[in-house]
Amino acid sequence: MQTKIAPSILSANFLDLEKEIKQVERSGADMLHLDIMDGHFVPNLTFGPGLVKQIRKITNLPLDAHLMISNPEFFIPKFIEAGADYLSFHIETDSEYKKLLNRIRKANVKAGIAINPETPLKKVGQLLNFVDFILIMTVHPGFGGQKYIEDCTQKIQKISEMINQNLSLIKTVPSPRLNRGAQESGIEIEVDGGINYQTAKLAKEAGANILVAGNFIFSSNNYKEVIKGLRNV
Repeated sequence: MQTKIAPSILSANFLDLEKEIKQVERSGADMLHLDIMDGHFVPNLTFGPGLVKQIRKITNLPLDAHLMISNPEFFIPKFIEAGADYLSFHIETDSEYKKLLNRIRKANVKAGIAINPETPLKKVGQLLNFVDFILIMTVHPGFGGQKYIEDCTQKIQKISEMINQNLSLIKTVPSPRLNRGAQESGIEIEVDGGINYQTAKLAKEAGANILVAGNFIFSSNNYKEVIKGLRNV
């Protein structure tokens, strides 16, 4: 599966955000990662659908909205309307997961479920036929610049194995209920947190194909070189 690099604009210079977005776009980014935090689900507050709508106007890159919020059912329609192409919310929320995932897909947006480092994988396995991607947090969500939690590599590998087993089942027992992502191209695995050349290699070898990087890209002097390096590790 193609490796995709998703710069997280949380680490960009917000005083010159359009320039930053244009620069990573020219540098080969595949998508933009948007960290949506509500100050309740995580101890930080970022931005909402209004800014996403403005970003949509200045770039053709797919927008990957990661909802770190307590009530995703209220905001999902707003982020769909704002122009998100990928939309994920957390399995740790008290949500009707399958209903929300189906709602996202009906809007022709890729639906994802996000999981924190300490959360067991049991619930994720029950949602494989409802998601287009799984977002694995490799740091504790809330703040950028954290160190990659190495134990999460095993979680990436385990989820990759679960997906492969699910695809084998799909091929053996066709069903009209199975999702288009699993049927056509598989479920993507996205990792977010502490990504650099070394940890990107670990994540990719474990099965991840979407790498979210914030500080590692935006603190560099050459976005193009870093994005290329992450893609090719």
